[in-house]
Amino acid sequence: MKFHDLLIMSINNLRRRKLRTVLTVLGVVIGTASIVVMVSLGIGLNELTTEQISSYGSLTTVEVYSNSRWNYDSSDSKSEPDYITDDVIKRFERIPHVRGVSPVLSVDVMVSQGAYQAYAELYGVSEDFLKEIPIKEGELPTAKDKELRMVVGNMVHTRFYNSKTGSSYWDTLEISVDFMNKPLYVIYDTDAYFASQGVSESGSSIKPPKKYMIHTAALVEGGVEDWNSYSYDIYVEISQLEEQLKRIFRKKPIPGQPTTKKGKALPYLVYNSARVFVDDMSNVTEVQKTITDLGYEANSNMEWLEQSKQQSQMVQAVLGGIGAVSLFVAAIGIANTMMMSIYERTKEIGVMKVLGCDMRNIRDMFLLESGFIGFMGGIVGLLLSVLISEAVNHFVGGEALTGIAGDLSRIPLWLNLAALGFAVFVGMAAGFIPATRAMKLSPLAAIRNE
Repeated sequence: MKFHDLLIMSINNLRRRKLRTVLTVLGVVIGTASIVVMVSLGIGLNELTTEQISSYGSLTTVEVYSNSRWNYDSSDSKSEPDYITDDVIKRFERIPHVRGVSPVLSVDVMVSQGAYQAYAELYGVSEDFLKEIPIKEGELPTAKDKELRMVVGNMVHTRFYNSKTGSSYWDTLEISVDFMNKPLYVIYDTDAYFASQGVSESGSSIKPPKKYMIHTAALVEGGVEDWNSYSYDIYVEISQLEEQLKRIFRKKPIPGQPTTKKGKALPYLVYNSARVFVDDMSNVTEVQKTITDLGYEANSNMEWLEQSKQQSQMVQAVLGGIGAVSLFVAAIGIANTMMMSIYERTKEIGVMKVLGCDMRNIRDMFLLESGFIGFMGGIVGLLLSVLISEAVNHFVGGEALTGIAGDLSRIPLWLNLAALGFAVFVGMAAGFIPATRAMKLSPLAAIRNE
């Protein structure tokens, strides 16, 4: 008997008992919808957590700090400080799976424009680092630029205050600083600036330090409420920053840099930290361990992501298990329906066997019936799960649980296909024993059955 004929017979048999078929399919619908919605909640929670951690910075980046960064001026220390210098940067570049390393040089500066001024951090970083920054407007500065240019964070303007009135951004929620069209005036020697605000012991005023004009090259993406790891700071290309600092301070110690025991400047620059860029997320943990073994502090967002994934997988397994129980109950209903169908069609089965029908055809007919019940229940269950998912996202949403805007329930294509295939498999598995029973039924006993 051809497969097409078996399929037609199976569908006709199901149509004869519409109410029983509908009730059995309903069980599969509830089971399929339950498992899809539960798993989609786990997937959505996992993806929202990943998006939240990604907003803090790249997942393929390792931040490296020196254990001596809080002890820059410890001249009485017997051990050699593990400062991050150009030689250390080169060591990091030779680590397997590292595609680039950026030193990070931080300088505390005073910036101003008109009556507005602010105390901010100016970070000198490499071009590889700058490429990681999401840009809303402008273009990234490069080492080939003729002058030092800045990338300004989207929340830097909240640091400004009006020097005449003393009011800050949070007092008025408005600061008229035009980053893109007007330059900022930067004071690097903040110690001299604060000293100039007072009066010397002799009663004479102290001359304020020189201001340097710097234009803005780009603005970081986002508004005043869209926080990211670049929001509150200003970034420049590091080689140009180093050149400017050397011109300004010459042989004097640069503020924030370690000094010799005699208080003189070191013959090299010491970086506050380094940013190591890894070629793939799967290699971040290995690179991080290598850096730690070298004696440096290293951390990455992958640490938090792995912990969050473990928790999400546990939640997803629990939710999937709850949905699987519903589908298991539906499988019992399918098995019961098929057993009842065999008892009602015993004489029909006997006639088919007497006429010489292949035993496997009889088995396949019942398997197709149970599989078709699973298929219909799976299709309707998927449609129901989409409606439930839309309702969850509309009334709850991801922000209610994670603080990140986005869909809490997410149904990818592979989940739809897997759920439909699983529903058909469960249906055929539930009908296997009844189908085998029908195949083994004695022809003579079946014909005599009333």
